[in-house]
Amino acid sequence: MSSKQVLLRFESRNGQFRFTVNPTDEFPALLTKILDNLPKGVDSRTLTLSNKPHAGEDRLLSSLKGIAIERVGLKHGDKLYVKYKELPHVNGDSVASAATPLQPNDSSNQMNAPAILPIKDLPITPRPQQSPPATTKNPWEVVRQSPLDDRLDKKDGKISRPRDQKMCKHGLKGMCDYCMPLEPFSPKYLEERKIKHLSFHSYLRKINSATNKPEHKSSYMPPLSEPYYRVKRDCPSGHPRWPEGICTKCQPSAITLQPQVFRMIDHVEFASPKIIDLFLNFWRRCGAQRVGYLYGHYEEYTEVPLGIKAVVEAIHEPPQTDEIDGCTLHSWEGEKDTEEVARLCGLQKVGVIFTDLVDAGAGDGTVVCKRHMDSYYLSSLEVTFSARLQAQNPKATKWSDTGLFGSDFVTCVVSGDEDGGIAISCFQVSNSAVEMARADLIEPSADPTVMLVRNSDAEEDAESSLRYIPEVFYRRINEYGASVQENAKPSFPVEYLFVTLTHGFPKDSTGVFTSSDFPIENREAIGEFQELRSVAKKLGVSGGNIEGEKGVRSVADFHLLCFIHGMGILSKEEESLLCHVARTHDLAEGFQLLNTTGWATLLAILQGSGERPIKRPSPTSFVGADDQFLDDSEQLAKRFKGTSLT
Repeated sequence: MSSKQVLLRFESRNGQFRFTVNPTDEFPALLTKILDNLPKGVDSRTLTLSNKPHAGEDRLLSSLKGIAIERVGLKHGDKLYVKYKELPHVNGDSVASAATPLQPNDSSNQMNAPAILPIKDLPITPRPQQSPPATTKNPWEVVRQSPLDDRLDKKDGKISRPRDQKMCKHGLKGMCDYCMPLEPFSPKYLEERKIKHLSFHSYLRKINSATNKPEHKSSYMPPLSEPYYRVKRDCPSGHPRWPEGICTKCQPSAITLQPQVFRMIDHVEFASPKIIDLFLNFWRRCGAQRVGYLYGHYEEYTEVPLGIKAVVEAIHEPPQTDEIDGCTLHSWEGEKDTEEVARLCGLQKVGVIFTDLVDAGAGDGTVVCKRHMDSYYLSSLEVTFSARLQAQNPKATKWSDTGLFGSDFVTCVVSGDEDGGIAISCFQVSNSAVEMARADLIEPSADPTVMLVRNSDAEEDAESSLRYIPEVFYRRINEYGASVQENAKPSFPVEYLFVTLTHGFPKDSTGVFTSSDFPIENREAIGEFQELRSVAKKLGVSGGNIEGEKGVRSVADFHLLCFIHGMGILSKEEESLLCHVARTHDLAEGFQLLNTTGWATLLAILQGSGERPIKRPSPTSFVGADDQFLDDSEQLAKRFKGTSLT
């Protein structure tokens, strides 16, 4: 009986088929017959058999080697369900040919797929267009979050209150509703202190108390989940991938925008006013705007319950073209080097800062107030720019089902205030704004106060065919004082996409970098050049003289450290020691640095380059107030001479 052939039925997402088999045959022997009934481009390594269409016992065909068909109890007329994945498409019109059964694909299969068309307006180093990030199993065990977040997780965050002399009728050791500690998310306390947004950890306590109740001893569920507004790429329904097919399981739901009630960072603190003053010198000298990246660290902010502040220690200015009304950032080839120097100094990239200043023309240093209650605080273009940067710098947390939630990246704008002075404003865009920018659902408008929702019907190209635009709504208070829901298409107010932060300076400037007279990078347009003679002057090397102690005292300059790193003279150990001296200002380790071979080589090169007297400015260096740039020939001479070692 076992040798008699039986008929087996198969069903895949492409239809049904059947064929006869010998019960004594092993399952891998069915591969050729199954592939004959499936379309071309099936990856045979992913071929899976199941006893049910959904939630069945799935088994890879390759894992059933040595198992006969009769062993699993299959009878005449039984049905199996076939699941598989397709091979990737490469240059050309045809798909990659199927690999040899149960063997890896050959690299030559990567040569004939359709060309990948460029996608416009994607975030900086965006996440790939795929399904939501795979849910991490037990993220609180595998995700490594920052030590600051670990410390705040251990705090209860309760706000203690003194005994009310009028309302409290109990003894000194008693407690009642009028003196019991408040939760860190208490609306009454936040309103009294004029705190507009919850801190991240206060918001986390609030939603976690509603999601998980330890007293009930129920299973734990991560309380945080990032929004996802894209089509799921691996839909379990079995239909073709988007844009060929879509269903209610894989399409994103309608979006209802609401102001975000929490913020990831509560305060931005600049370690010294000198940091902002040096950054503004570029605008003061030429009138053009400037962009810089903030480097610092995060600390606990005690003014807000369970708050976090970003402490800025330095501003690095990447390659850019600056104009009166904006900036254009260029490719930053030395970004990894700058990140390495910051890491050695115990710092990281915490945000971005840019200017938006226009002189009032009164001759007293006042500027035009462009951002106020009746205009805008952050334009739609700036929101999109910040959203892409925050998407590039996600926050790791053990309270999210994916291990990531939001970003600690901040945006600072230097502009004019209502009194004509220069003021700083700090923002973060919401998590919804980051995901909408990542999903390519929004685009900036010519009107800075509104954001446009993309219209996929208006663009008949490859880009629009891959983009799914769900319904977008927002809630507002109408003229009758009622909360109404409005359609966000074609545009909606940009205020729904960002939150405001506070900023300030410490009473006592205790910044890491105490020296600030080294030329700043990428300022050739205003005649500032980072040259060897600048390093020689900074480190006390003049002609045949070397003042070693002066160099030790003056290395606490972030721009100098980045320039020395780019020279490639010091070894990794010597550079680590240099950054440690710059951070701690330890003279004992500074003298240890003087005795290293790399430092001696650096001083020898600087001694050979020498230090020349300051050149008297040429009459053609500055043309006028509107064109204060050096002559091109003089710039070229300066750059060429700066590379000379003799």
